[in-house]
Amino acid sequence: MQVYIEPIGRLINEFSKLPGVGKKSAQRYAYKIIDMTEREAQEFAAAILNVKKKVRYCKVCGNFTEEEECEICRERDHRVICVVKEPKDVIALEKLHEYKGVYHVLHGVINPMEGIGPNDIRIRELLARVQEEPVEEVILATNPDVEGDATALYIAKLLKPLGIKVTRLSRGIPVGSEIEYTDDVTLSRAFIERKEI
Repeated sequence: MQVYIEPIGRLINEFSKLPGVGKKSAQRYAYKIIDMTEREAQEFAAAILNVKKKVRYCKVCGNFTEEEECEICRERDHRVICVVKEPKDVIALEKLHEYKGVYHVLHGVINPMEGIGPNDIRIRELLARVQEEPVEEVILATNPDVEGDATALYIAKLLKPLGIKVTRLSRGIPVGSEIEYTDDVTLSRAFIERKEI
């Protein structure tokens, strides 16, 4: 016997495809949608479609934008580039209001266990940027875990011969944690006390 009628089962299945959403959470989300008015459900669906139509990656840094180039790349100092794993890390760092440079989003980290090598993330684009722009410092702000550290060391080895100062966020961030979940005070201190590699 089927537990859910088909439309509910399908909605639960779709929600459970989202990262960090298990069957119970997916079920709660589906029930919430059922309880919405038709207008609320249409607005919810429209927001999803709108983000899919309008949001793209910046051609320079790889961050989220609605235009070809993001606002940060258009308006900020290109002498300092902060390298992060994902666009959500940019958001976490921007909340600090400490950093005035630009970013470079890798869209992943080196992870041989999952078959992700240096050519699978945006390292080539970073190297092209540092050769085209007047870059003085590259801050490596990947997560302080095995993959993040390996990626940071790999990038540092490529950049050092170019005479660019390469720094890494301070170790105030617990090993194995993710930047987006680090509290603002710890993240701010790690950013200010970054170390040269």
